[in-house]
Amino acid sequence: MQLNYIANTFVHSLSGKTIAVVDPSDGQVFDEIQRSNAADIDNAVSAARDCLELVWQHINAAERGRLLMRLSVKITEHADELALIEQRDCGKPVKQAQADAAALARYFEFYAGACDKLHGETIPYQSGYSVMTWREPHGITGHIIPWNYPLQIFGRSVGGALAAGNVCVVKPSEDACLSLLRVAELAAEAGFPAGAINIVTGYGHEVGDALARHPGIDHISFTGSPTVGTLIQQVAAERHCPVTLELGGKSPQIVFADADLDAAIPTIINAIVQNAGQTCSAGSRLLVEQGIYEPLLERLGQAFENLRVGPAAMDLDVGPLIRQSQQQRVWDFLSDAQVANIPMVAQGQIVDEAPDTGFYQAPTLLRDVPVMHRLAQEEVFGPVLCAMSFKNEDHAIELANATQFGLVAGIWTRDGARQFRMARRVKSGQVFINSYGAGSGVELPFGGVKSSGYGREKGFEALSGFTTLKTVVVRHG
Repeated sequence: MQLNYIANTFVHSLSGKTIAVVDPSDGQVFDEIQRSNAADIDNAVSAARDCLELVWQHINAAERGRLLMRLSVKITEHADELALIEQRDCGKPVKQAQADAAALARYFEFYAGACDKLHGETIPYQSGYSVMTWREPHGITGHIIPWNYPLQIFGRSVGGALAAGNVCVVKPSEDACLSLLRVAELAAEAGFPAGAINIVTGYGHEVGDALARHPGIDHISFTGSPTVGTLIQQVAAERHCPVTLELGGKSPQIVFADADLDAAIPTIINAIVQNAGQTCSAGSRLLVEQGIYEPLLERLGQAFENLRVGPAAMDLDVGPLIRQSQQQRVWDFLSDAQVANIPMVAQGQIVDEAPDTGFYQAPTLLRDVPVMHRLAQEEVFGPVLCAMSFKNEDHAIELANATQFGLVAGIWTRDGARQFRMARRVKSGQVFINSYGAGSGVELPFGGVKSSGYGREKGFEALSGFTTLKTVVVRHG
């Protein structure tokens, strides 16, 4: 049984209830976590407040950076252990789980170096005055972490908050808690004071809601669906609590006839099958210039047919989806495609070794998807790539911007002027030209526009969101 982690101590939930932990690779229960409630959140916030006022705010920035660096080293030392936890808890293939653990270590390494680089400014003002600005932490930040990348999102969210001088209360998804409980324990071993990092597990409507409503939480970071993001904003607005929201995407890969297809094709495939398509920034819409539409789909179809799906430990191209309800969601989308007579170009193969009780979905390439069909408008959150053709730049931009989302976009062209024209016109928080994603990219500010949310995490820019600006005006003499 896994317990909550509050004030550097593993503790039972006050409810006395638990939630089963299921291995997505075989659908079997192998552990249980605490089903916490508002009282547990209250205890975590109290522990965080004590830490902030008695210890954390008195630690200087350089020493705070040393703590984050020691945690980065600890994570590296335990990277294989964390990857194994992530494989079983989330169904991630071996290489993906290892990459996530490495990214977590890099996040804390990056933010360790940023702690004493968060500077203010001086502002020219009237004669006889000196004016300066200070960056100050919010205090206690609440973090609601999704199940698709718990290690990475913990790193970019909690790492940035700690670097800025906050203490944290974290609510992981009930589907992916185990690795973060271990990371919190490693933080204590690295010397973090009791209450700096607190983990409370449970359901979103119980624990997540309590965290968002708690008057002791000074800032909320949420990654998840637009629907829940709206609820978080409404609850936070009742007490004017600032929020940072990353709410998913329906990201386009825009391929022009002059693109280097040998470079583009493996990247396009990886962008939709990585983590079984359960990625907010997944390149789920493929927009192709008419002149190369047919030959590109032919090559992609051949590649899709060679993709293999199976248990996490087999380390194949694609692992299982997180849970049965997510598998059913993908099936429902594909059923809608059949009803709408949307052609399927190709599918990958689920290996014979995959248990029937696991939550598997073969990667699927669809073509001629109508721009307003739900497959082109909504997040499938599975390995389903929707292709459509465009006539020219204006048409490509029309299609690319035709959803509520605006998280990431990929542009494939050798034309330098077109690269910048397209990057300017596409409505997206992040644009990759002749690439898509750049490893963990911890240095790159990340976030969206439109229904993909607002605020930025990752990179130095995140520290602006995890702090408030204070202006100090001094009159001389």
